[in-house]
Amino acid sequence: MKGVLLSGGTGSRLRPITHTGPKQLVPVANKPVLQYAIEAYREAGITEIGVILGNTGREDVQEFLGDGSDFGVEITYIVQGEPLGLAHAAGCAKDFVGDDDFVMFLGDNILKQGISDLVDSFKAGDYAAGIALQEVDNPQQFGIADVDENGTVQELIEKPDDPPSNLALIGIYAFSPLVFDAIDDLEPSWRGELEITDAIQSLLDDGYAIDSHVVEGWWKDTGKPEDILEANRLVLEQHPGGLNGTVEDGATIEGYVDLHATAKVEGNAVIRGPVSIAEGTTIKDGTYIGPYTSVGPNSTIENTHIENSVIIGDSTITTSEKIVDSLLGSGTVISTAEGLKPEGKRLIVGENSNLKL
Repeated sequence: MKGVLLSGGTGSRLRPITHTGPKQLVPVANKPVLQYAIEAYREAGITEIGVILGNTGREDVQEFLGDGSDFGVEITYIVQGEPLGLAHAAGCAKDFVGDDDFVMFLGDNILKQGISDLVDSFKAGDYAAGIALQEVDNPQQFGIADVDENGTVQELIEKPDDPPSNLALIGIYAFSPLVFDAIDDLEPSWRGELEITDAIQSLLDDGYAIDSHVVEGWWKDTGKPEDILEANRLVLEQHPGGLNGTVEDGATIEGYVDLHATAKVEGNAVIRGPVSIAEGTTIKDGTYIGPYTSVGPNSTIENTHIENSVIIGDSTITTSEKIVDSLLGSGTVISTAEGLKPEGKRLIVGENSNLKL
């Protein structure tokens, strides 16, 4: 079985962060979102992975993943170009997949339990496709699957007014090569895209069995800033932590804190976990880093109060303002403007920005 990992798309919902880089490389707990998918493949025993590239951030993704050897996998790059739908992206991988089954994974998804159970369920039966599902509170806003008592899919319905279930498709699929014939016969939807749900429905209509697997635990689509922050919180909650860096006398460390070996916490700084602090970063005197915060590499934080935030890295933050629920791009400089008192700020700041608060 092979993997097909989608890493295209414009990331419009994550602007301005994605003006200068692909959404799949935005870090969650100081690890790019795309890496979680690679690790999920590897844990499921899938090591041959085709990465679908779009027109945005192509070089950045290739630079990060390389040939895959650093992650214990083998990567082949496949250029989709313009994003013309998930089914179009899958179709681009036809030559790479050949006669093998494959798992298609949207590269901005993170899920707690990985994909091993989906893979095992698909392999255990004679299925043309398998879909990962999760129960949601608002099924009218998702593609929904109607499944029987054995978990076999009866019908797929896109954003139904009267949903037959609350089981939503979450963007992870298993396929046999039969899907390529279905894709070849598709017509574009009203959005002008080739829809993967239409391809699966076509397989259903042709009498093929479609498996389903209900994902336990959390799943996040990291397409928006608030989703990045929520995913960061969820990952940090299960992170074991490890104080490998330098903690000076007088500093206060509470809870799980993942401190890189080259990071430093100076005296009189306070860190309350779960928190992740990456390589080369210094947390200086007078700083409070609150729970669910990730500070990226080569950053300096001084005399600042930060909570529930993601700082991508290479940043200098010296403001006396309280920063909460914020996503700060790489190379950000934030300082205090004269005469202002701290009140608390929620920020979404793009790369190489310079702010005075």
